[in-house]
Amino acid sequence: MGAALGFSLVACGDDSDSGDDTSGSDESSSASADTSESASESASADAGGSFTNDKCAGSDTSANKFAVGGILPLTGNLAFLGPPAVAGVGLAVSDINAAGGVNGAQACSNILDSGDSTDMSISTASAGTMVAAKPSVVIGAESSSVSLNFVDTLTDAKITQISPANTAIDLSGYSPFYFRTAPPDTVQGNALGTLISQDGYTNIGFLVFNDTYGTGLRNAVQQTVEAAGGKCVYGCKGDGDEFPAGQTTFSAEVQAVTAAKPDAIVIIAFDETKSIVPELASSGFDMSKTYFVDGNLSDYGQDFEPGTLEGAQGTLPGQDPDQGFKDNLTGWYKSANGEDLKDYSYGAESYDATILAALAAAKGGANDSQTIQKNLAAVSGATDGEECSTYADCLKLIEGGSDIHYTGPSGIGPLDDENDPSSAFIGIYQYDANNKNILSGTVEGSKPE
Repeated sequence: MGAALGFSLVACGDDSDSGDDTSGSDESSSASADTSESASESASADAGGSFTNDKCAGSDTSANKFAVGGILPLTGNLAFLGPPAVAGVGLAVSDINAAGGVNGAQACSNILDSGDSTDMSISTASAGTMVAAKPSVVIGAESSSVSLNFVDTLTDAKITQISPANTAIDLSGYSPFYFRTAPPDTVQGNALGTLISQDGYTNIGFLVFNDTYGTGLRNAVQQTVEAAGGKCVYGCKGDGDEFPAGQTTFSAEVQAVTAAKPDAIVIIAFDETKSIVPELASSGFDMSKTYFVDGNLSDYGQDFEPGTLEGAQGTLPGQDPDQGFKDNLTGWYKSANGEDLKDYSYGAESYDATILAALAAAKGGANDSQTIQKNLAAVSGATDGEECSTYADCLKLIEGGSDIHYTGPSGIGPLDDENDPSSAFIGIYQYDANNKNILSGTVEGSKPE
């Protein structure tokens, strides 16, 4: 999987894209994990649509509902990614029910907390609860390390898991019951490494946390840079310079990386980034020569002094969805939680994961998780079916006996034999004077054969 990938420029953003970026937020989703009662609340959203917030009751399982479980970050250093994922699942469930449900049953959702890799007991407990709840599918986690903590638990129970955000290479083909709608790090790593090399930088330093996601992505970027004739000067694979997740001070790491005199520095971390950036800026390093990744590509307008990150760049897996989808995502979240959605990261991937699972159940004629597992690749387009872009339209084709190829807002290609997207888009972002990340372009990449 380390082979070089081919990329082609497919779209470019301009200043009008400034509202379509990923904006970090410390807000936690208020989506309830309580399954003690069923709730179905309708509201008219600002986007002009009508949405339902359909929560599973304690007695709801795959036997009587299309029961969507979620293990998503409601707390911890990835909590800013929780709301868009919760909204993606909720909007998908709302759309599924508007089209009549799945196999004669209504859809419902039950979202539990994944926490983060600093406290694995949270996701362990949530996975145990999910097994007891017997869902049709589980959406999550967003951290690769967290998914690796409980994937075996779901696999042993034959529960299909679809992550909307995991990118660790170690998860490709990990389990027949594990799928993802985000591309592995070979795709993003190649895109970022190519961007760095095209910008003319040859001596690269890494500030990376010791996490499956962090080291895997670092390795992919480093390999691409070296293939282009560059070299790693700090934080390289095998050197042991990684810092532990959750660290709060970085004076030693900043002193070490700047002493290596890199042309550019790649920061691969989560919330630790808010501590790294001020120390790196204070060291005198040119912050326009720093690069970010999906785990920390956020709007830092409220965190750093204006101009701190101006010119810095980063990558984010996923196609930038159209405004109509974003409006619906925000509309659902506001109807369910009474506040606006401030971030869209992995909302489309969460939506598509839920829709794909529902279509797989419809194709197989049952809402149990094993039926979904057997049919998931087929409805994603692996059997070259007829293209369709909504649950309602795809359902009509299935009911008419046709094979389908669902093409959703995330823009991923069909799932391959390792249960990964066979292709995906990677957004290229650049920071402005207000430390806001602005979409500047999009490349499409494919996994190597």
